[in-house]
Amino acid sequence: MKNNTSPVLEVQNLKVSFSMYQKGLKQTELTTIQSLNLNVSKGEILAVVGSSGSGKSLLAHAIMGILPDNANVDGNILYCGEELTAERQKTLRGNEIALIPQSVDYLDPLMRVGKQVIGTKSNANAQKAAFKRYGLDENVEKMYPHQLSGGMARRVLIATAITISPKLIIADEPTPGLTTELAMETLNHFKELAENGVAILLITHDIDLALNVADRIAVFYAGTT
Repeated sequence: MKNNTSPVLEVQNLKVSFSMYQKGLKQTELTTIQSLNLNVSKGEILAVVGSSGSGKSLLAHAIMGILPDNANVDGNILYCGEELTAERQKTLRGNEIALIPQSVDYLDPLMRVGKQVIGTKSNANAQKAAFKRYGLDENVEKMYPHQLSGGMARRVLIATAITISPKLIIADEPTPGLTTELAMETLNHFKELAENGVAILLITHDIDLALNVADRIAVFYAGTT
């Protein structure tokens, strides 16, 4: 459901590059994102569509402030009209801004999944409701990530994001490993969240998925949109 309010997220002329060293310790710069502009408003789902391996995940990581140390970021990223500085990223990450990462390896292997979903807000009721919605039995919360199937781990990651009641969700390829039924349930849930005012940035290579759920689509090609 598109809402014509001020953008929750604005990305202006974003450039992401990486400092690298070749033989002879010659330093070079590899640019992966350049001149990228997009915005997502309250109650809107924006899909960023591009081929696998094109660097779309780097956009999510730049917004969240979790790029590696050799990354260089230029341009502006604004959240609710204010510059998203490193300090704000740290404060908002896992609170108002939630990431559903592409890799299930983001789950802490040493922590039971129930505690990971509850996070710092200690909302056990929200965790149980999220697990029920995504077909995860109560005993799953006592498991460690290595005991989960790929599809279960994916559902845990989605549950982790929605439990914190964020204002912005960045969903990076959220449906691989899910059954068709669960994938559709996830997309329908995204629509419900948007109807309740959540801004959603959906990063995917699946154009059919994007057409099914998004209010707008931005094509990611050659490091830009």
